Amino acid sequence: MSIEKRISELNLELPTAPKPGGTYSPVVIVGNICYVSGHGPLKPDGTMITGRVGDQLTEEEGNAAARQTGLAILATLQAQLGSLDRIERFVKTLGMVYAVPEFKRHPQVINGFSDLIVEIWGEKGKAARSAVGMGSLPNNIPVEVECIVLLKDEGEHEIA
Repeated sequence: MSIEKRISELNLELPTAPKPGGTYSPVVIVGNICYVSGHGPLKPDGTMITGRVGDQLTEEEGNAAARQTGLAILATLQAQLGSLDRIERFVKTLGMVYAVPEFKRHPQVINGFSDLIVEIWGEKGKAARSAVGMGSLPNNIPVEVECIVLLKDEGEHEIA
C-alpha cells in the first residue's frame, strides 16, 4: 500500500507545506539521506498550536502538538519529494519541547510525533531519537521537530 493511501486510510489531514521562516531550506538531500529542518505544530487552517507545556498546555496537549508537527513534516516531505513513497525509513529525530523548568516528561510529549510515524511506516518509522526541553521556541510553539530520513533508491518506488 502506498503511504498516501495509508494516510488516507488513517483519516489524517496534512496541512499545506509551510514556507521557510528564514534563510534555510526546508529539506536538503545528500545522496539518499534527506535532512528535514525543524517544524512546528502547523494546523490545516494555517495557524500554529502555541503555549508552554506544563503551563498553558498539558502533557497530552503537547503530545497532540508533536503529532501535528509530524503532519506538517509529512506535508513538507510530500511537497519536496513529490511522493512520500520515496521514503525508505526514518533514521533520526530531534524533538524539542518548550516546557516549564519542572517538566520532566519530554519523551512522552515527542511520542506524539514518533507514534504517528510508526502508525504510518511501521517499524521503518521507529528512528533513533532525542527529546529535550527548551526555555523557549519560535513564536511560542510548544514543540519543534527535525528529522533525517533515508530515501529509496530511484527504482524502488512503490506503485499505488
